[in-house]
Amino acid sequence: MNASRIVTSRPTDDDLGFDQSLRPRRLEEYVGQAQVVENLRVAIEAARSRGEALDHVLLFGPPGIGKTSLAYVIAAELSVPIKATAGPIIERAGDLAALLTALEERELIFIDEIHRLDAKVEEILYPALEDGSLDLMIGTGPGARSMKIPLKPFTLVAATTRAGLLTAPLRGRFGIVHRLDFYTQQDLERIVSRSARILEVPMEAEGGREIAARSRGTPRIANRLLRRVRDFAQVRAQGVITVAVAKDALKLLEVDEHGFDEVDRKLLLTILDKFGGGPVGVNALAAAISEEPDAIEDIYEPYLLQIGFLDRTPRGRVATRRAYEHFSRELPANGATGPQKKLF
Repeated sequence: MNASRIVTSRPTDDDLGFDQSLRPRRLEEYVGQAQVVENLRVAIEAARSRGEALDHVLLFGPPGIGKTSLAYVIAAELSVPIKATAGPIIERAGDLAALLTALEERELIFIDEIHRLDAKVEEILYPALEDGSLDLMIGTGPGARSMKIPLKPFTLVAATTRAGLLTAPLRGRFGIVHRLDFYTQQDLERIVSRSARILEVPMEAEGGREIAARSRGTPRIANRLLRRVRDFAQVRAQGVITVAVAKDALKLLEVDEHGFDEVDRKLLLTILDKFGGGPVGVNALAAAISEEPDAIEDIYEPYLLQIGFLDRTPRGRVATRRAYEHFSRELPANGATGPQKKLF
């Protein structure tokens, strides 16, 4: 993956400090995902009133849309500490056992990219989530014995971009499961406006609307574009983000009106020109643009599918009518393009 992409939904080193400062602290500050927020509000209030740990929570959806932020908000609403880790970091069952046994009562542990847990580590989670205990094997060979270690009541909040890769036994142990979707432009405008206030950036409403429109339905990208447009405004426009300043800055960044950058255009044009609009398998497409298949499926495709420029079929990826029209390509004679969708 090209980590330097301005519109990548994955976090970059440049995002780290800003993500912390712009992250919502409470549910009332969390913009968008209204149905998810309301359901979590009820569950949290019920758990607090009973003095119990919140049921285990699974959040899934595309990267950059607020799963990690929501985990921290849940901890804040419960008034409990949060310990954060990620699936790839937990290499051995003992690592997870150490994390779980160190948790205090009702404390929250957040595991990002839980789909990347090692299978042996995942097995440790089953009894921990099911009955609040760890089943560990002590020793090896004929002298090995099983030991059950009770855990204090805790809440696991897990996040994944690939819910389909979770095993059924693991997914079934989460009492609260929510999908987070791409944001509407209206919600992104609210996020950009809030972030501008926090960063003390003078911005006209139309300037914020232009940034939101090119943010690919993703708050992380919206905040990143805001910072880059802010830089442009400070250097070339007396620091104020107007619609004209936003358009000029985003043109310089090569982010078009759909939020596409060079990589998106390359992917779509490869399907249109090299593979005749498709269908084309993801492995062939990945080889043609020198990318990893997982990166195409996790990072590039979700947004292109959502706004109707790409479609998945049993035979592979197909460019839709919107893609042909956007790039001024002639439609196939049989008109066989995928269905059109619209995000906003």
